[in-house]
Amino acid sequence: MDRPDEATAQAVDSCRDAVPPAVDGGRVVFGFDGYIDRVREVVSERQSAEEYERVSTLAAFSDRVNASVEAESSLSFEWIQDGVRTGGHVSHLARAFGEMGFDPAIVGCLGDPLEAPFVEEFGDFPLETLGSPGYTDAVEFGDGKLMLTEIGALMTLDWETIVSRVGLDRLAELVDGAELFGMGYWSEMPELPDVARGIREDLWPTLSNPPKTLLLDPGDLRKREPDVVAEGVSEVSALDEVVDVLVSANRYETRYIAQLGGVDEGDFETESRAAFDHLGVTRFVGHGIDAAHLVDDEGTTSVGVPRTENPVLTTSSGDHFNAGLALAHVLGLGRAESLVVGNAVAGHFVRNGTPPTYEQTCAFVDEYLDYFDA
Repeated sequence: MDRPDEATAQAVDSCRDAVPPAVDGGRVVFGFDGYIDRVREVVSERQSAEEYERVSTLAAFSDRVNASVEAESSLSFEWIQDGVRTGGHVSHLARAFGEMGFDPAIVGCLGDPLEAPFVEEFGDFPLETLGSPGYTDAVEFGDGKLMLTEIGALMTLDWETIVSRVGLDRLAELVDGAELFGMGYWSEMPELPDVARGIREDLWPTLSNPPKTLLLDPGDLRKREPDVVAEGVSEVSALDEVVDVLVSANRYETRYIAQLGGVDEGDFETESRAAFDHLGVTRFVGHGIDAAHLVDDEGTTSVGVPRTENPVLTTSSGDHFNAGLALAHVLGLGRAESLVVGNAVAGHFVRNGTPPTYEQTCAFVDEYLDYFDA
């Protein structure tokens, strides 16, 4: 989308009026993953020990792989580690909300004992560990990313383990009175159906002031067996009976959920509607590089996304969209406005490589339409 359409312009104008000048903060809770990301670059050509050119695009990387396959030849790449950071749903969402002035709590796979990167970054917040973290080599390209992942304790994490490690009383203490509860990634949790059932049957009845919204990031469900996904759909729909479940998925994750619902081909908006119908939740959001679509019982709302040709960082841009989307729900913003805020947080992140403060989020909203010209 080169220029914002009228609906996007109206959504931005409305959002400018709706976002408060400041936030009071509050507790937000995120579970149940936890990753340590090793950020990588792939070397294209090395000039010296200090100087090299990187493989700049995922397409160029693919070309090299395909050429090697066609030649029936082995292939090797040199890669450079360009930093270590905590990752996954819990880390990215907690980092973003902490930057915006909230008090996040993490119940996740943070290590036994807690691994240093989590303590160094989140040690001032409540941390409850469920076992060993996953490790991801995240290879950055200008047009996408390649992520190689070892999942860790999340692969076998079930409700009994969560309760035995944290305690139901402690979990209730953290969640009761929270502004929002976030959970990810469904695709990395084969036992997600059991966890969703436990939250609905065991945790929620103990809460006197539960969060109004539960944000669920499905991740790439193609990784899971169809029967496991089907069971998960049933339990997620049942969970929506006790709390408004908001599912947020990227373009390709949305397409797969739509296919599970019987829609094999369609544009992004159509697939978002099909995903909403299939999941049976309060609200579904499909977010992409050109547009984001929100679907609920009131219909479908769409907002354009201002793209940048020179992103600083693309890994976890979807998590930062979710952080903005979650912030909008905490603030009680409308449907279109929540998409604008989601895009604003993600837009700042991909252009700067760091999550925005609340003031920077509001500034991006103010300048949102100008970014289309940029």
